[in-house]
Amino acid sequence: MKILLVAVNAKYIHSSLALRSIAAYNAEYADLIELREYTINNDMSRVTADIFKRDPDVVGISCYIWNYSYVRKITGELKKVRPDLPIWLGGPEVSFDAEDFLTDNRHITGIVRGEGEATWKDLISAYAKGRPELKDIPGITFRQGETILRCRDREPIDLNEIPLCYESVGDFDNRIIYYEGSRGCPFRCSYCLSSADCRLRFKTIEKIKKEISFFVEKGVPLVKFTDRTFNCNHSYTKEIWKYISEIDRGETSFHFEIAADLLDEEEIDIISQMREGLIRLEIGIQTTNTKTLEAIHRTMDFHQVARNVKAINEAGTVHQHLDLIAGLPYEDYESFTRSYDEVYALRPQQLQLGFLKVLKGSEMYERREEFGIRYMPEPPYEVLQTADIGYAELLKIKLVEEMTEVYHNSRQFEKTLLLLETEYDSPFKMFLELGEYYEKKDLLDINHSRMARYEILRDFIRDKGFERTALFDEAMIFDLYLRENLKSRPEWGGERGDYARFYTDERLAEVLPAYEGYSPKQVMRMTHIEHFSVDFTHWNNTADFDTGEADILFDYKSRSKTDNSARIVKV
Repeated sequence: MKILLVAVNAKYIHSSLALRSIAAYNAEYADLIELREYTINNDMSRVTADIFKRDPDVVGISCYIWNYSYVRKITGELKKVRPDLPIWLGGPEVSFDAEDFLTDNRHITGIVRGEGEATWKDLISAYAKGRPELKDIPGITFRQGETILRCRDREPIDLNEIPLCYESVGDFDNRIIYYEGSRGCPFRCSYCLSSADCRLRFKTIEKIKKEISFFVEKGVPLVKFTDRTFNCNHSYTKEIWKYISEIDRGETSFHFEIAADLLDEEEIDIISQMREGLIRLEIGIQTTNTKTLEAIHRTMDFHQVARNVKAINEAGTVHQHLDLIAGLPYEDYESFTRSYDEVYALRPQQLQLGFLKVLKGSEMYERREEFGIRYMPEPPYEVLQTADIGYAELLKIKLVEEMTEVYHNSRQFEKTLLLLETEYDSPFKMFLELGEYYEKKDLLDINHSRMARYEILRDFIRDKGFERTALFDEAMIFDLYLRENLKSRPEWGGERGDYARFYTDERLAEVLPAYEGYSPKQVMRMTHIEHFSVDFTHWNNTADFDTGEADILFDYKSRSKTDNSARIVKV
């Protein structure tokens, strides 16, 4: 008997927590269970062939919005060559309309609704006996002849009964590790499937400490907590954050999704004292429109969010990722522009601009006609227009999204963007005009190199007729060298000064202590010095034209833990 549990991830760097959790919970059946992970970029025929060659007796596949179409296709092909093979699906994409899904997909045996750990224990036990009786297994909907049967819902399991599911993984170098300290969400956001599970449950603090210690000991680069609102319980939040600070070895970073307005002064103080790069925060703002917030049942004090985000930014040690959603009820084009500009003003390291997904099982799905929502009928079920915003306007926002991702979220154009912002009264308008320039020049949908992105931006600035073109070039040179010790200097970069004497100066060891033992020529090759007509080190949240000239050294051996930029020193 072989039970093959399959994950089809969005990218190779992702790992499937669901599959590993099911396998860990069912350790007594370890000899029967095999796990396989693929990605949506893998050739479908190869994946089908690989599953077939493993000759499973039962296949289970987790189904999400990103792999839904892919899974339907490979399971359809698999059923043609193995018509006797029971195929079970689970995950949020099939849990909320299991009966309809099975009616439309006759090659699928059944659906595991909701949590899978205990349900799979019953399924494996039934199949292991050879003559499975399924009608008494809670949490499944399945096909019995021409009839589709829905069994009763399963009660939530105790999360403390799930063993750590990564103990057998030997290599963490190239994967993001997902970890859950809780399930459920205390909030009822109408667009989110987490609102369907109001039963918020936590693992014990002792268990969480033991498990995250394992990640730190193994030197895992990044652990992403899947808790929907990590800081909804203050004592839980503080104890875990204090603990990861205590056990930190300088290698592992932790990612948390939080509600920024819930942070109290003590939590901000804890964050401020953390090692740079120890934690990353994802903060879902979605909109600053109060009528929209009320319509989607989202409680948020944006003024408190702004205060707390700014306080964390002042510490300078935490990467903050802020989210917006376009296409929500009562958010028209002008309202979304304001939301964007207000969130951009908080200076997050990343501003994620997403579009409403109308998910089966969510309240937004039930009220889609009320809000005049038209959306894609197939995954990703993305909004096309609403009663408040048209398709043409959403296409403009798409341009802003792409330019925000390329020029802001890459963190490779920081000083150049600060200078460009002085030409606009709205960051949204700035990125829209840049996106329209890309569109006019047929530059979209091309995989441009980093240098090409600079060249395009430089051409855009000249096309707009902005003054300070020489300063724009200097800002670009600063941004380029901040990330990389360029082997080939752009033609428009001008002549570089001669700084050979600096590398023989007795102050060198004081300025560059990490280079002890290297010769002056070696240090010269490993660093870079550039003269600028303004001191860009004073350009933090705004462009400052009155700073005076500066010679700036870029130290590539000592990089920022939050954005990987070089350490900069005035010399």
